[in-house]
Amino acid sequence: MTSTRPVIEANRRGKREQIIDAAKQVLARDGLAACTARAVADASPLSKSAVHYYFDDIHQIVDIAMREHVAAMLAELRRAADGQDDPAEKLWAVVHAYLATFAAQPDAAFLWFEYWIDTSRRQSADTTAATLEDVRALLGELTARLPVDDPAGIANALLSWLLGTVVQQQIRPQPVTRLRQELDSIVEKHAGPSRSEQQR
Repeated sequence: MTSTRPVIEANRRGKREQIIDAAKQVLARDGLAACTARAVADASPLSKSAVHYYFDDIHQIVDIAMREHVAAMLAELRRAADGQDDPAEKLWAVVHAYLATFAAQPDAAFLWFEYWIDTSRRQSADTTAATLEDVRALLGELTARLPVDDPAGIANALLSWLLGTVVQQQIRPQPVTRLRQELDSIVEKHAGPSRSEQQR
């Protein structure tokens, strides 16, 4: 006699994935405030009661959906890095792709900041910290390939610069050449003796 448990578990996973996919659509299209159980149900083939059955609350759904958005963006950033051989150009390719993503989708920038504010207000900032750590980890991988003494320091500085630059680019965009200069300046500032010795 074949157990039905694996079938039930697969069905449950499938329903949860449908709900998360619907939430990702609602978030990207309408923003955080519009992502309600009703909106998610309307964007999926499931009912509102099913949404409540498979998840504890809308915050749990939003948290998972946002993590998946970050994972998709990181995959795109890694593809951008893969197109370059030189470590400095790999880093620039990722930075450029990161900023270009938010430039092409201005609502995405607003969504991220709304989400970070929301998680702070509900005292669940660890969820946003995890997304930031994913980005920091990628930057750390890239800076570790540079001839520098403090790759982790550069990765931290770059993450802060990127977050501020996303906001700046929404209000007063800087040209790509200026952004590259700022990136190079951050790297030089944290490079230490190793970089200067290699340039001799």
